[in-house]
Amino acid sequence: MELSAINDEQVEMLISDLLEQYGYDFTGYSRASLKRRISRLYSLDKALSFAEFRYRIYSDQAYFKRFVEQITVNVTEMFRDPVFFKTLRDVVLPKLGTYPFIRIWLAGCSTGEEAYSISIILKELNLLHKSLIYATDLNPAVLEKAAHGMFAMSQMKQYSENYILSGGTQDFSTYYTANYSLAKFDEELKQKIIFSTHNLVSDHSFNEFQLILCRNVLIYFERELQHNVLDLFDESLEDLGYLALGTKETVDFSRIANRYKRLPGHKIWRKVGHENM
Repeated sequence: MELSAINDEQVEMLISDLLEQYGYDFTGYSRASLKRRISRLYSLDKALSFAEFRYRIYSDQAYFKRFVEQITVNVTEMFRDPVFFKTLRDVVLPKLGTYPFIRIWLAGCSTGEEAYSISIILKELNLLHKSLIYATDLNPAVLEKAAHGMFAMSQMKQYSENYILSGGTQDFSTYYTANYSLAKFDEELKQKIIFSTHNLVSDHSFNEFQLILCRNVLIYFERELQHNVLDLFDESLEDLGYLALGTKETVDFSRIANRYKRLPGHKIWRKVGHENM
């Protein structure tokens, strides 16, 4: 029997269930993206009916975890967009290196590749000892994977190429040990990373940072939620701190736009405040 497609009303039911039962607020997410991902899982898992699918998400914790994993976006790689990481290495982090301590928030860290990339650059700039990276995500399953610091060996060639293009000068293989089909990254890199759950939709600011990175997350949010999240970042960022977004994301037209100045050619903004404009 062929499954009927998930409709808009059913998407709204699931969003309401998630908020009521688990406190996960997806109300500000792009409906087109959510509907596409929910439909994919519904088809993949061959639920007998929408009612059964809904009941399983609502009552089965393990299946709920799978559901969240499938509908949140977890596409990442080490040193993804090497030009961006080269700018961090050459421009942003050396400026922050003059601070006594550097706090970095990586929001939407997924399985952790970006967190380890930043840790490697900090180590090479001799700044890791006085830095702390808060790597957060909505999804506990991906954070668990990130905390292990193990990635597929088959990815290492690509990651090594990205690393070199981002300005890396070491032999990339010195940062991990091969463990059968997995590469296990050094404990030293992990010691300065705190992995924890944080929901950008409903959770508050939890510290003051000199650098916040949230790349390719806002594109999945409706405009008002984007603006709310940017307000949260603004509240969490020190004056003269940096905010990095994805290639299709911007602070332009948001409520915080007049307090930020963009680095030429990059999706990185520096918080200059009203008085420094």
